[in-house]
Amino acid sequence: MTPDQTGAQWRKSSRSGAGNNCVEVATNLLTPTGRVLVRDSKNPTTAVLSISPDDWQAFVRSASCGHFTS
Repeated sequence: MTPDQTGAQWRKSSRSGAGNNCVEVATNLLTPTGRVLVRDSKNPTTAVLSISPDDWQAFVRSASCGHFTS
């Protein structure tokens, strides 16, 4: 099931540069939906992930600590 994206304000990381190889996130729908939406910036019309705020914060903390670097 695709989450309702009505009114979603998508944003990319400022570190993404001019490329389109990153994800976009919409957090402005937290109040009505209780979810953070994430999509692929290269294919914005494809699947959207719906993530709980707690899981999103855990991901951001892990990424900030370098857990996902190669």
